[in-house]
Amino acid sequence: MASVFKFLYLALSLAAAVNAAAIASPHHGSPRRGHAKPKAIYFMTNDASNNIVALPVAHNGTLAAGSYTLTGGAGGNAVGSTGQPDGPDALGSQGAVRVVNSMLFNVNPGSSTVSMFTIDPANPTKLTMVGKPADTAGDFPVTMAVSTKHQLVCAANAGAKAGISCGKFSPSSGLGPMQPIAAFNLNQTTPPQGPLNGPADTFFNNDETALITTVKGDPTVNNTGFLSVLPIVKGTAKGPDTRSSPAGTAVLFGTVPIPGTKSVLATDASFGAAVLKISPDTNQATIQAKLDIADQKATCWATVSSVTNSGFVTDVGVNHLVEMDLTTGALIKELNVTNGNPGMIDLEAGGNFIYALSPGAANISSAVAVFDVSGGWGSAKAIQNFNPTGVNVNAQGMALYV
Repeated sequence: MASVFKFLYLALSLAAAVNAAAIASPHHGSPRRGHAKPKAIYFMTNDASNNIVALPVAHNGTLAAGSYTLTGGAGGNAVGSTGQPDGPDALGSQGAVRVVNSMLFNVNPGSSTVSMFTIDPANPTKLTMVGKPADTAGDFPVTMAVSTKHQLVCAANAGAKAGISCGKFSPSSGLGPMQPIAAFNLNQTTPPQGPLNGPADTFFNNDETALITTVKGDPTVNNTGFLSVLPIVKGTAKGPDTRSSPAGTAVLFGTVPIPGTKSVLATDASFGAAVLKISPDTNQATIQAKLDIADQKATCWATVSSVTNSGFVTDVGVNHLVEMDLTTGALIKELNVTNGNPGMIDLEAGGNFIYALSPGAANISSAVAVFDVSGGWGSAKAIQNFNPTGVNVNAQGMALYV
């Protein structure tokens, strides 16, 4: 009997030791339940040989060196009045890169194409192109939208042949042919003269029943911008579009849907930002709330945080992160950032963090600024300014895999 008890004692001791080793080495064998999935952010170099830059995100929100993946297309720059390439903000747009589920899409303005990739969930900095880049049936695409509900991708072209084109996509075979849906008669060139007078952002509304596009006006020639709404009919965008120019707006730019509403947060480079209500009956937009930013130069990019339930906007000429109330339009906080960046463009909120691209300048390195908003309203604070290699003032876009 004593030998039996001795055997049981040894067996239990061995089992306890194995369990202790498994706890001490959480990466041994299958991942434990609750292990956080890998995360990453993405933007594009927008150079002649366009690349997607993928940077891994640590559990504390900070970034590290990642990967570069060729898009199979060319980047590009709008041009100034004397023909010089624009930059920073080379495209004058928001939404040049989009992530939905485990897929990434981007525009290639210099070759008038869009590309599609799958994201490896185990290593989200690893991208694999699906199919081949698709022609956008227009000139110089600067922003795009993706609907998984309809397996539909749409691009806004800003060049001589400007307007909205859409086509179907398959997660396994890639992008199908794209067809023109709505033309924008902007009297532009290819590449376009910027940053005014052209599409700035295109996206689907919350229930994916409409495609919304902001088109910048040019106040210097009394040309007012507008918001275009295309209904989705039988799985595709259908023209003609409905256009409206909300009173007081002039240069509508980066825009994002406000969750749970029919409204959007829109920036306008002429004053700051506004909450626009889009009527479900007429598709006309009106101002619901407005924020005039006193020291702004070109407020053009927007995101909404689910953690703070507030909006954030950035300015290419002022290095600040501005937070606003999505109901009243009131200023919550203006965070003046002291990291040496000249300003910020595309930004995206994900969980407790916000990531904003700063393409830099001739003598200032490109960077991604990281902000912590885990404390709720008014808590935004800068926690990192990461300088990726091989990136310059042409860089555009910001998308997250979280």
